[in-house]
Amino acid sequence: MPRILVAGQETLLTLPFRELLQIHGYEIVVCSRLTDAVAIILDDPPDFLIIEKGFDLNGDVGLIKASKACLQKANMPILLILDEDLVSTLDWNLYLIDDIIIRPYSPELLLARVHLAESRMNRVFDNNPLTRLPGNTSILKAIQKVLGRDSCFAVCYVDIDNFKPYNDRYGFSRGDEVIIMTGRIIVNVIEEMSRDGSFVGHIGGDDFVFILREEHVISVCEKILVNFELVKNMFLSAVDIKAGSFVGKDRKGNENNFDLLSLSIGVIITEPGKYSHYGEVTEAASQMKSYVKKRSGSNFFIDRREIL
Repeated sequence: MPRILVAGQETLLTLPFRELLQIHGYEIVVCSRLTDAVAIILDDPPDFLIIEKGFDLNGDVGLIKASKACLQKANMPILLILDEDLVSTLDWNLYLIDDIIIRPYSPELLLARVHLAESRMNRVFDNNPLTRLPGNTSILKAIQKVLGRDSCFAVCYVDIDNFKPYNDRYGFSRGDEVIIMTGRIIVNVIEEMSRDGSFVGHIGGDDFVFILREEHVISVCEKILVNFELVKNMFLSAVDIKAGSFVGKDRKGNENNFDLLSLSIGVIITEPGKYSHYGEVTEAASQMKSYVKKRSGSNFFIDRREIL
């Protein structure tokens, strides 16, 4: 049950407020003293902080700073309650908050702001910080969502071949540029060719997932691979391009010749009733990605196996 720490006067949350929040699954803790509120933040941090402007002799800024420094709940949403005439007077560099609630407010408005803050937190912290694409939680939700559809979707697992030795040879900043470029290619192609109902996510590192209707998967995969081949040389030295390979170390630390960067895409088709859980799809997609990576150059492969 998410816990909300309310730092302010008892009158901030009258019985109707408490009942509405509790009905929607929130536990309420009210503190009117700064020392008590700081102790809770340090010892047992809540999931939300609702704080009143001027809390306990202007201790509001100190409590907000303590909350932002809380490593256990660094993403804790903070909502500030204040009067409208104070909005233009505050230094927002001191008030590192997520939202404001202007008096007077209704229980329904307060609940809506809490829900919005929770939703925003989940979206922001799920996104990959490098590509800004949705992360693992969103990817799993997107896969589970298409499993409930009557039509067929393609779940595509993308991996950059020889990325680790490339990263070692060219440096992590150059590696990050390749990852960003790959994400943009995937997004741009899907926006151009199959925008409706599609999804693009970044698992992390050099791994991506995109989901789209089955009828578009071949043309989209072909276009992604073509576009990657067109731009990949921008991230390689003339020497390596001429040689058609580069020297790097494998996972055992041995020097080897590696092919230039390429993409591998493993594709799973979610026929209605074939899969019931996203874990089955991610496992199969991972197998397909490993299979297609054994081929030289950029490739995609669609799994047409029947489940026995």
